[in-house]
Amino acid sequence: MQLQLSAELNISDIRGLMESYGEDVWNYAYVITKNAHTADDVAQDVFIKAYQHAASFRGEASMKTWLLKITRNTALSYLKRAFFRRVVLLGERSPEDGLGRMTRDSSSPSAEEEFMDREMADELWKQVIKLPGKYRDLLVLSVHYQLSMEEISVITCLAPGTVKSRIFRAKKKIAAEWKGAKDDE
Repeated sequence: MQLQLSAELNISDIRGLMESYGEDVWNYAYVITKNAHTADDVAQDVFIKAYQHAASFRGEASMKTWLLKITRNTALSYLKRAFFRRVVLLGERSPEDGLGRMTRDSSSPSAEEEFMDREMADELWKQVIKLPGKYRDLLVLSVHYQLSMEEISVITCLAPGTVKSRIFRAKKKIAAEWKGAKDDE
């Protein structure tokens, strides 16, 4: 979506942002918070903040990068709140609601193939969610959202070299866990 933000956004502009980036914002919020209800709140706050601070969008990064940076900052703020540390509610959503859905180009995969693909994707995302936040967030931005090292650097305020090394370590940890899980079978 190529939306030129001005000092004021109208309702259709916000609706367009939500339609274009709502799922990405919610999924990234879920990855950070690991809670569906909190991800809902974060996503709502992100678009409110985007509406309120539209004039601060300088266009130096893409709209998606800007919204994901707001998402990260908002989600981390939620995590810092004392009530969140004491109360963990189990959500109705899971990463499978938006993350990691595997699609096939073949005309009609068998039910068994679809089930196995879904199980494999679910297991892989469970491993990603278990990673420490400093690895998990960067890996999701790189692999799921396919952002460049520079864009991830802008979102996380980390040096590009740090981003690259943490993504490498995250992939290495996932590969080791995946290999360990396969060896147990």
